[in-house]
Amino acid sequence: MNMAIREAIKAYKLGEVPVGAVVVKDGEVISKAFNETITMIDASGHAEMLAIRRACEKLENYRLTGCDLYVTLEPCMMCLGAILEARIKNLYIGLLDYKKGACISKMQLHNSSLSYHKLNVFYEESKIYKFLLQNFFKTLRNK
Repeated sequence: MNMAIREAIKAYKLGEVPVGAVVVKDGEVISKAFNETITMIDASGHAEMLAIRRACEKLENYRLTGCDLYVTLEPCMMCLGAILEARIKNLYIGLLDYKKGACISKMQLHNSSLSYHKLNVFYEESKIYKFLLQNFFKTLRNK
């Protein structure tokens, strides 16, 4: 999760919503990414989407079977869809998103009848990341 937080800091410095994601397989980091929606002018430029794309390219497979995803903020519906399609095994979340979270807080779509893939979801609040995200939005509001 610390590596995902470092990715989120990169997004923060660019003025992007600070979210970071890391894909790991067998203890090895396969890919990492941070939010780049503004930079890329792309609504799908979420950290999870980018990390998944890069991992698929590196492993030369659209399935990430046996991979784990560490993400600083609970994924939205779009990202959860990509996580399920990629067949990620375990998802580790650092902070819940009570507005758009699709795994625990707002919705639990990974456990619904819509999902045919078993995704294990783990949540442990990261106080460091919570501070970073709160500071980002506080700074944004003060501008």
